[in-house]
Amino acid sequence: MFSQLWGAVLEEADWQRWIADGHDVGLLSVNGLLGHAPTTMPTHFVADGSRLLIQLARPNPVWAVLEYDPNVTFTVLGDSTPGPWHAATGIEPTDGGPSGDYAVVQFTCQAHIVDGPEDKAALLRRQTAHFRPDGSHGSAAADQPPYARLLSGVRGLILNVTEAKAKFRYDGHEPVG
Repeated sequence: MFSQLWGAVLEEADWQRWIADGHDVGLLSVNGLLGHAPTTMPTHFVADGSRLLIQLARPNPVWAVLEYDPNVTFTVLGDSTPGPWHAATGIEPTDGGPSGDYAVVQFTCQAHIVDGPEDKAALLRRQTAHFRPDGSHGSAAADQPPYARLLSGVRGLILNVTEAKAKFRYDGHEPVG
């Protein structure tokens, strides 16, 4: 992700707070196998310290790539609005450059596939606690309904974050912290 100084986030806590405020859908990008384009997959996730927790359907095409190359990028984009054409002071707005306002956090990660039933159930418990904090979900146990029979159809994915870049670009160039 390219970022000029004016688009940088003031502190790491800024993007962490932004993610915690409900920005929990992102785009998983995995390298393509030789001769194939990269694959992207929009998905929900749960932030857990320096890890992102995901579960995807077993038939998903990303698994073959991740088994070959665990290096991935995960991008969370939010608060995106088209903005006016920005022009420097003294220049007509119609002579400015096209732009917009947005917030984005891009993670570089090492992917770890989770296949054990107990481990997948634990990951699912973290997700259901996040996405349904009111408790309106069944118990995620590897050997009990309602989720036990469903676990074989998914695989878990833990993305260990090695780098995080964030850019909050609002009101021309001013970051919001």
